[in-house]
Amino acid sequence: MPQSSSRPQVLIVGAGFGGLSAARALARAPVDVTVVDRRNFHLFQPLLYQVATAALNPSDVAWPVRSILSRQANARVLLGEVNGIDTARREVRLGDGRQLPYDWLILATGATHNYFGNDRWAPIAPGLKRVDDATLIRRRILLAFERAENATDPAERRRLMTFAIIGAGPTGVELAGAIAELSKKALASDFRAIDPRDARIVLIEGAPRVLGAFPPDLSEYARKALERMGVEVWLGKQVLECDPAGVTASGERLEAATILWAAGVAASPAARWLNAPADRAGRVQVRPDLSAPEHDNIFVIGDTALVLQDGKPIPGIAPAAKQAGAYVAKLIRAAVGGKARPKPFHYQHFGNLATIGRNLAVIDFGWLRMQGFMAWLLWGVAHIYFLIGARNRVLVALQWMFDYLTFSRGARLIVGSDPDAEQHKP
Repeated sequence: MPQSSSRPQVLIVGAGFGGLSAARALARAPVDVTVVDRRNFHLFQPLLYQVATAALNPSDVAWPVRSILSRQANARVLLGEVNGIDTARREVRLGDGRQLPYDWLILATGATHNYFGNDRWAPIAPGLKRVDDATLIRRRILLAFERAENATDPAERRRLMTFAIIGAGPTGVELAGAIAELSKKALASDFRAIDPRDARIVLIEGAPRVLGAFPPDLSEYARKALERMGVEVWLGKQVLECDPAGVTASGERLEAATILWAAGVAASPAARWLNAPADRAGRVQVRPDLSAPEHDNIFVIGDTALVLQDGKPIPGIAPAAKQAGAYVAKLIRAAVGGKARPKPFHYQHFGNLATIGRNLAVIDFGWLRMQGFMAWLLWGVAHIYFLIGARNRVLVALQWMFDYLTFSRGARLIVGSDPDAEQHKP
């Protein structure tokens, strides 16, 4: 259905959890909704580490945005990359020169990796935010074993089979556990010159414990579980240097061919587009109704926004983004319908979940803490439930069941090229 220029125009930048939540919540509103994203798919980031470690294919954790919104008559989807906002003219500028008008603007542009001023490390230590990141990491991990199989120098073989993960939040813990399982189970009998079980996986964290957002007892459980899986956990170690040959952390040198970054994120350029105040990570300091300062018709949600509640920032997780998107949609519906303005946004935190490996996870619901197999089972159910599309849920469930029974990895394909790795060879 063609969109009517006489109706209010709601422009949503970003098709992540927050953006899609807002778009869907406006399905019956008397507005025209435009969703613009530089990619044509919605990505379920919490399972991206399984793509990176060859447990799932990219198509298992991604879904075309057009398909998601195909039955929503008042919504359209555009492929494009935003590079600026003209707030006076109420237009968003795209990289190809197009300008999209809006009456209401929702910025849900997410976050990228934060190297804390050491951006030169990016080609050496890739982070995990996009499908491209996951396939790049998968390529590096699998190639490390292949090159170790061909190596004749024992020192070089050890370096190739050493994996350093920087940052022990949920992503770092999940990556470390998954690489340990990949090397010690799935690849154990695939090589002849090397034994993948000899791989050295080192998780490096500057704080005194892993999973800092969890209670200390669950953090300690996670650390011990990782160590039982063969992961070395370095705590209180500040990374001082990354180079193609390895990592230096608090004066200790680790020779490693594969370095992965899970230590921090930085917001999109939304604050710069709006000339708005931001925190050190670049998140826009929004008002209680999630609007940008001095712009009542522009809202910033998800990882792009700094939302303070009880004096503390709300977490940058999918449930927070979805709640924010639904709230902004409610506010817009009230405004166009002439109804009372909703109360300020209030985030309801349901809990933290993190998986460590097969049969191992930790859950903190506040009123309930769990660890071990039951936590892992609940973690899996929750993640499958939140996947977009019934097809994805079925595929992921079947793939996980197969992997669980066989210790297999069905996506061990080395594809694409990695010019950064070739350029930075030691």
